[in-house]
Amino acid sequence: MLDIKLLRDDPEKVKKGIASKGADPKLVDEFLTLDEEWRALTKEIDDLRAGHKRLSEVRDSRAAKEFKDKIKSLEEKLKVLEEEREGILERIPNLPLDDVPYGASEKDNKVLREVGEKPKFDFPPVDYLAISEKLDLIDARKAAEVAGSRFGYLKNEAVLLEFALIKLAFETLIKEGFTPVVPPMMIRSEVYRGMGRLAGDQKEERYYFPKDDLYLIGSAEHTLGPLHMNEILEEKDLPRRYVGFSSCFRREAGSYGKDTKGILRVHQFDKVEMFSFTKPEDSEKEHEFLLSIQEKLMNLLALPYRVVHICTADMGWTDSRQYDIETWMTGQGKYRETHSASNTTDFQARGINVKYRNRDGKTEFVHMLNATAFAIGRTLIAIIENYQTKDGKIKIPKTLQEYAGKEIIG
Repeated sequence: MLDIKLLRDDPEKVKKGIASKGADPKLVDEFLTLDEEWRALTKEIDDLRAGHKRLSEVRDSRAAKEFKDKIKSLEEKLKVLEEEREGILERIPNLPLDDVPYGASEKDNKVLREVGEKPKFDFPPVDYLAISEKLDLIDARKAAEVAGSRFGYLKNEAVLLEFALIKLAFETLIKEGFTPVVPPMMIRSEVYRGMGRLAGDQKEERYYFPKDDLYLIGSAEHTLGPLHMNEILEEKDLPRRYVGFSSCFRREAGSYGKDTKGILRVHQFDKVEMFSFTKPEDSEKEHEFLLSIQEKLMNLLALPYRVVHICTADMGWTDSRQYDIETWMTGQGKYRETHSASNTTDFQARGINVKYRNRDGKTEFVHMLNATAFAIGRTLIAIIENYQTKDGKIKIPKTLQEYAGKEIIG
């Protein structure tokens, strides 16, 4: 959630920022109106409590009871007001940083650089699904019979490649000071809400179990962040960096008709995710560090890619700045998004109450950042398409050969 003080002190800045992300600036006025009522009612209740205390001390039981009944009535009104106020606050996204590209759609995203050479073949390259079905690596047809559309079985060497990617990511990141974690794949609704992952249209993406009040996570990030929920970290221990592996679950709401075949856009996929807790003044530097790790992993696989600075209209709800890495998919003849790196500043930290104690003994909210190490399915697609051979085989990137136990598939 946003800092309420910022909403009160500089509402025009907030209006401009959220409008650039497609949110209604009128929400700010609605919030401030309720906030003013909430503050006035809170003061009235506090004054009545003080009066009740004085009357109790002089043993005026009749007047004290009248005060008590009035307090109870106003507290019920305050509770309703608080719920309305919080409901509007949850509909206000994080503000983009001042130098984030302004845009109306993904077409306004800014390509920062292209890295690596696109492979050149002396034969017509094919897409990953055609190769995978021939080599018995992916079975989307049987998965559709078992679980419906947007699922897939990984088989044979595809499975070996998945675990090779996980091994490469964890070994690389542990050397960089990341702590390995396998987090829960379910999360309580109030925690998910605090992480800002049920706001806007995100709720439509989630799988929910009402009997247990639990959601399936859409990324390891969603339960890595709450690892320090309601805690105060020490400044000397920052940054804290974690690398987590989990399966991820998304409904893919609004994507009907898009990438319905194969494993590019599915309801269940595996991912290795990075997560950092930093001091506010260090979060931009940490963001660049996470991006550099992503590029290091891409270079280890020798895959061609480009880095994209996401514009205001296309960035995530919780993000103040977002970079994507898009990998060249030879069989499809275009770049596809495979990685995302986001600085959420103190937005998520406020929602789940993660602070740190500085050298002066004062506490303030940390900044929280997340970044993809490998989205397994999409990375497999990139490898299959870019490393395909004329005779229908797949070369395995050198850095994965030791883990996979072979040099070529087919």
